[in-house]
Amino acid sequence: MTNVLEVEDLYVNYGKVEALKGLSLTVGEAETVSLLGNNGAGKSTTVSTISGVVRAVSGRISAFGEDITHAKAWDLVERGIVQVPEGRRIFSRLTVHENLQVGGYTVRDTKAIDRRIAEVYELLPRLAERRNQQGGTLSGGEQQMLAIGRAMIADPKILMLDEPSMGLAPLMVAQVMDVVRAINARGTAVLLIEQNARSALKVAKRGYVLDSGVVSIQGSAEELSQDPRVVEAYLGK
Repeated sequence: MTNVLEVEDLYVNYGKVEALKGLSLTVGEAETVSLLGNNGAGKSTTVSTISGVVRAVSGRISAFGEDITHAKAWDLVERGIVQVPEGRRIFSRLTVHENLQVGGYTVRDTKAIDRRIAEVYELLPRLAERRNQQGGTLSGGEQQMLAIGRAMIADPKILMLDEPSMGLAPLMVAQVMDVVRAINARGTAVLLIEQNARSALKVAKRGYVLDSGVVSIQGSAEELSQDPRVVEAYLGK
């Protein structure tokens, strides 16, 4: 399998605090990979560094065979590397449709934006029903769907989701993970950052467990789901 994303020996600091300490991971073409870990493990720092929001002290990030370590965040979106941030961060006063339009800010072809919005409505029919409703009036699950839909307007080749299940009821978590499966089935590579290891390992092919800024465990989703350390720390008995 060809890797579309490679992170090699990544170090990131916040002042004197080392957030990442030599982290390495890969995501293959049309593959879903989960990054697991507790709060403060460095998961969000990893995805924010890949997407150009946070700068690395050292290490290398490459996508599609090109070095993107020092690329600007907006340039990465144009290259198809798109992040759905933790906490959704939708525009609460804009309608659902307007939020989706904002997702196409790097797309110059307005017809392409309209076509992708139609595809999002097909994938997420609840958003179509709410298209004229302000984003801030949606339920938490609907807002998460909107954040994912907004990211899809940029036509991602690599989609990075940061804690998409946070704060959601179990039924809505299952629906979000179904959407992740559907997006991946279309050929989009997915890097899924999650505390909910049980849900994440059901949709991922492989995974990494992050602990204090380093990868402590890695393997296939099946291997991780049976690893005693993962079971004890994240899955329960």
